[in-house]
Parts: sequence; structure tokens; C-alpha cells
Amino acid sequence: METRYEEEGLKERTREIEKSIIKRFRKEIWRPFVKALNEYEMIQEGDQIAVCISGGKDSMLLAKCMQEILRHGKMEFGLKFLVMDPGYREENRKLIHENARILGIPIHVFETEIFDTVVDVEDSPCYLCARMRRGNLYANARELGCNKIALGHHFDDVIETILMSMLYGAQINTMMPKLHSTNFQGMELIRPLYLVKEADILAWKEYNQLQFLQCACRFTEESSRRQNEELSKKKEMKKLIGEFRKTSPYIDMNIFRSVENVNTDACIGYIRRGERHHFLEEY
Repeated sequence: METRYEEEGLKERTREIEKSIIKRFRKEIWRPFVKALNEYEMIQEGDQIAVCISGGKDSMLLAKCMQEILRHGKMEFGLKFLVMDPGYREENRKLIHENARILGIPIHVFETEIFDTVVDVEDSPCYLCARMRRGNLYANARELGCNKIALGHHFDDVIETILMSMLYGAQINTMMPKLHSTNFQGMELIRPLYLVKEADILAWKEYNQLQFLQCACRFTEESSRRQNEELSKKKEMKKLIGEFRKTSPYIDMNIFRSVENVNTDACIGYIRRGERHHFLEEY
């Protein structure tokens, strides 16, 4: 049982963390966050949004940013903070609850058996796990009366996706700022940290002396044994982008802008609404 002094101390720490987003990291986090919300029209009046929290730095920051925009913004909407437990170890569950307490986030936790389901899958376990997670999040968000889910993907996730699609998928593809669900009618996915860089999220975490889940995935924890190919590709993209940034501070943004400036007049082929087209059709 916390004493009154401990409760006041906790509240003060929460306020300082909130203040750091608006003040100390205004340029690096708050402005890009607000810009993404506005530029991609992610929130509408009356929305009910489920902020999906994995326990990592990105989703925890997202939760605080969403709280702050509701508090300081001009639009009225509802927030739920949804934590899906796919089969975390006890120490990981405790860390999520402790961080939610420190940050002042009223989380709603539901349990699944996703880790147990995919544990023996050899082909693309990460892909299957991600799909199952997404489906469970949509379903539980709908039960809570939400019409949107918000995920914590950031700028680096976006440009890593672009590069990976080119180098390993032989296509130009990106992670969209928002999407309509194909399986849950009327539901939408938004990514409010779309323009926030991972280095700035790490700086915010360190500044506030916070400790989040690094990765609670069993496949990552056993990566030396399983040599998971999907995870190694993501690490490869991070390393590659890191090298690019040493060459020029503009390269990462150029990668991002490349999917905003696609010139179909100079493309050999492209896909539109599932239909493939070739430049010879109009040559």
C-alpha cells in the first residue's frame, strides 16, 4: 500500500514525463506527432480510439502523446488503452503494469495464447504472430466500442519497410499512415508516430530514466537457436539506414519522400487496386 507521500511523488514524476513531451522534446516528438495527425487526418470528432500497447517504448510514448493531445487539443474523442498479453512471462507482465502506473495510463489487459499457437511454426512465425495480434486487437477494440486502433510504428519503421520491400520483395511498398480494416468493417488503423524518429524516442526514454520491454517475443529470446530470418532482415535494414545517415542527414527523409513522389510516367509497371499495369499499355 503506497503512502500519501509516495502517491504524490508518483504523480509528480508522471507530470514531469508529460511535460518532457510538450517542452523538452517538442521539436523532436510533439510537433512531428501533431503534424502526422493533421497531415494524414487520423482523428475525427467523436472517434473512439484503442491505443494498442505492447509494453515497448514506442507504444508507451504513443499512449502518452494521445493522452496529451486529448487534454490540450480542440477535438473531442475517446481513448482506451489496450494491452494484449500474447503469453508474456510474469516479469514482463509486471513491467508493463509498473510502467502504466508510472506513466498514468489506465490499461485494459486481455489475454491470448498467440505465443503457444505459433511456437512450432517454422515458416514466417513473425508474420503469423503479427496477423493474429492485429486480429485480436481489432476484435477487442470493437468490443470496447472503438472504431480505430492506434499502433506505435514510427518513422524508422516506415523507411525500413520501404527498403526491405525493394531489396527483398522486388517492389516499392510502404507502411501506410492509416488503413481501413479488410476483416473488421468500419474499423480503421492509424499510426500517429509516423513522423517521429526512433532515436528521439530513445532519447525521451533515457531522459526520463524509463525502462520498457525490449522485446518479449520468444523467437527473439531464442534467436541464437532459431536464427529467425525475418528478424535478421529488420536488423540489417536498421544497420543499412544507420550507414546512410552517416553519409548524409537527408537520406532517411529522401527514402520516405520517395513513396510520396512516385512518377508513374517513369515506371515500367505498377499495381493499382490489385490490377497490374505495364507502360506499354499507353506507349
